[in-house]
Amino acid sequence: MNTKEHQELSILIEQATAGDRSALETVLTGVQDLVFNLSLRMLGTFHDAEDASQDILLKVMTHLSSFKGESAFTTWVFRIAVNHLKDYKKHMFAQFPLSFEFYGDDIRNGKIQDVPDLTQNIDQSILAEELKLSCTNIMLQCLDPESRCIFILGTMFRVDSRIAGDILGITPEAYRQRLSRVRKKMAAFLSEYCGEYGQGTCHCVHRVNYAIQNHRITPDRLDFTAAKPSDAAEAVTAAMEEIDGYSQQFSFCRAYQSTDRLKRMLQDFLNGPAFSTIVKA
Repeated sequence: MNTKEHQELSILIEQATAGDRSALETVLTGVQDLVFNLSLRMLGTFHDAEDASQDILLKVMTHLSSFKGESAFTTWVFRIAVNHLKDYKKHMFAQFPLSFEFYGDDIRNGKIQDVPDLTQNIDQSILAEELKLSCTNIMLQCLDPESRCIFILGTMFRVDSRIAGDILGITPEAYRQRLSRVRKKMAAFLSEYCGEYGQGTCHCVHRVNYAIQNHRITPDRLDFTAAKPSDAAEAVTAAMEEIDGYSQQFSFCRAYQSTDRLKRMLQDFLNGPAFSTIVKA
C-alpha cells in the first residue's frame, strides 16, 4: 500500500469509528475477502467460513478504534482473524477431526466401485472439479490449527515471515522452520496419494459417486466451482518470500470472492439496529 492509499484508509477508519456507516462499509468490504478465504481454509466448508467471517468482521468493527496504525491494517485484521479461528469450535471438523492416516486409509480402501450413479445428471467433469477443490481444502483439516494457519499464511497469502511471526506470536525463524515442515508434510501426502497434484492413484473422476454418498460433495450445492476468483491473496502479499520451493504443488490454494450469503449478512448488519447500538457504545 502506497502513502496515498494509507492516508485514505486512515481517514476512512477515522470516519468509521465516528459512526459513518458508508466509511465503515468500505473498510469492512475491503477486508471481507481476506477474512473469508482465511476462514474457508481454516474451517473447511463454505457455510462454516461464512459464519466465522461474520463473527470476525463484527470483531473488526467493534475494535476498530483500537487500531493505531502501528502495523498494516491487513496485519491487524489477520491477527484478529487468526486468534478467532485457532480456537473456533463451532465448525464441523471440530466435532469430527481428520488425520492424514484416516485420509490415506480411505483412499486405499474406500469401496468406490460399489456405489451407484448419484450424479443427478450433472456433468461428471464438473463434479470431479468440485471434489478436487473440496478434497484439497478439507485435507488441511488433517493439520492442527496452528500448523494449518502457518500453512495458509505462508502458502496462500505468502505473508512475509516477520509479519507472520508477529501475527502468530513467534519468531520469524520459528515461523519459517514450521512452514517448511508443514509444507513438506502436505507435499509428501499429495505425492503419495493424490493423482491430481502428485503421483498417487487417487483421481477425483473415479470417486465422485463415493464422495456424494459420503456427503463430501452435494450435486445441488457446488460451492467451489461456483465461487468467483478474488485477488485477496495478491493484495496481502508483502514479499514473495520463497521458503522451500514447494509453491507449485499447492496451486489449489486459490482465493475466492466472499459469497452472496456473507455479503447479505454484512449488509443486514450495517442496515439493522445492531449497528446503532455498537456506534453508541
